[in-house]
Amino acid sequence: MSPDRKLPMIKRKWLLGGAVVALIGVVVLARAIWSTDGASARSPQARAVPVETAVAERKTMPVRLTALGNVTPIASVAIKTQVDTTITAVHFRDGATVQKGDLLFTLDCRQIEADMKRVQAVIDGAQSTLEQAQRDVERYTDLAARNATPIVTLNNAQTAVNVSRATAESNRAQLENLKVQLSFCTIRAPIPGRISMANVKVGNFVRQADTSPMATINQMVPVYVSFTVPQKNLPDIRKAIAAETATVEAIVPGEQKRATGQVTMIENTVDPSTGMATVRATMPNQDELLWPGTLVSAEMTLRSEEGVVVPANAVQISQSGTFVFVIQDGIAQPQPVKVERQVGGESVIASGLNGGETVVTEGQLLLSKGTPVNVRTPKVAGS
Repeated sequence: MSPDRKLPMIKRKWLLGGAVVALIGVVVLARAIWSTDGASARSPQARAVPVETAVAERKTMPVRLTALGNVTPIASVAIKTQVDTTITAVHFRDGATVQKGDLLFTLDCRQIEADMKRVQAVIDGAQSTLEQAQRDVERYTDLAARNATPIVTLNNAQTAVNVSRATAESNRAQLENLKVQLSFCTIRAPIPGRISMANVKVGNFVRQADTSPMATINQMVPVYVSFTVPQKNLPDIRKAIAAETATVEAIVPGEQKRATGQVTMIENTVDPSTGMATVRATMPNQDELLWPGTLVSAEMTLRSEEGVVVPANAVQISQSGTFVFVIQDGIAQPQPVKVERQVGGESVIASGLNGGETVVTEGQLLLSKGTPVNVRTPKVAGS
């Protein structure tokens, strides 16, 4: 090969070698930069994460069933007229509380009073006729005994006595019926409770055939709360009723207070289409917290059992199931758990914790396995 051809080849080798050396330098520099950035990116994870904690406790907790319930009155009376007449007075305020026997409506009774006077006059006339007929019977009896008058005359006098007596008795019965009709003109509360607004006012004509009531009274103290439960829970409910531990709390949406009562009835059949049975509780309702027709959340306590309890916000959910972060030597470790039930703001743990463990309640989003933690004082509400 000639010297002129070797020179370009040597130049190409030198250029290729320089390119390789430059590439190696870029790689080394990139690794150095990546190492620096990676260290700086990992350095925050090495710092302790502030968290709030609680201790898993072993204590007695109630076993409850929760269902949607409905408030119904024990007694509800629709006030209707029993005579066709006009209203002359309304004696209650709409929505007021009434007691048994309180006067509610007064109806026009002048027609009935007039009929009573007419019937009384008929009775008086029949009574006079009866007395006269009885005197005739006495006289004709004496004459007939002496053969001074035909026996038929005596029989006719006796018939007149019977007719007069029947007339008087018939009209007395009619008078009693009118007295009953007259009592219908004064309408009183048949039960204690809270009355609705009056659907009719003074001057309205009311009839027995009217379909809508004049007013409605609902008994407010006590009331029923009815709800349905799955048939599989019936054995536990029956045991709780027998042990007198089947208490019910009714929670009204938007209300802080709770109404308490006792389960008093289980329906005698299970709905075959749903597999649900109706349960009814009697609520004293002295403060009238529960109003008929209200939808409530009913919590029935069956019994109390001991278990491991943690705050409900300590339990987290992942694709593999529920877990809690347990603090050991300042390090967070995920611990799988099985939640049996939740009571208020606490979760009862069926397995995974034995009690006494310190679990994280706030700050779990920044935690992973092995993350150092710094326990902080829980925030006070309103601070």
